[in-house]
Amino acid sequence: MTGLAITFLILSIVIVWGGLLVSILFLRARPEPADYPPGGTDDHREDDALAERDT
Repeated sequence: MTGLAITFLILSIVIVWGGLLVSILFLRARPEPADYPPGGTDDHREDDALAERDT
């Protein structure tokens, strides 16, 4: 492999694994939103009734 190919290999590895590491650290710091907008929680309405379809 040439020096240029090795440089691009290392650069791509740093970008991919660095992005994964940053994503993991971000999710560890802020795992879930503290509050949801109205209607944002799951109230299981679709579990109680038949599906309504416009046909």
